[in-house]
Amino acid sequence: MSSTVLVSFETVDGMQCLDVFQREDGTFGFEQYRTDSDGAGRWQSLCKYSQLSFASGEAALQLAKQRVPWLDRDAVWRW
Repeated sequence: MSSTVLVSFETVDGMQCLDVFQREDGTFGFEQYRTDSDGAGRWQSLCKYSQLSFASGEAALQLAKQRVPWLDRDAVWRW
């Protein structure tokens, strides 16, 4: 099932990001990613949260802030 990213956050150092997305079925979710340290710019899913399902993007973001420590203190909105 494909999804559309609604908002994306990135750490100041650019090594991690988090996407909040909406699936084709109308549910929402989020996932955390990290980039390769070689600077190639490839993002790798940490596969921790993408299977969780929420009724709204706000609900997904609220749990993301509880689960991903850098999101509240070290995040830069990048969309």
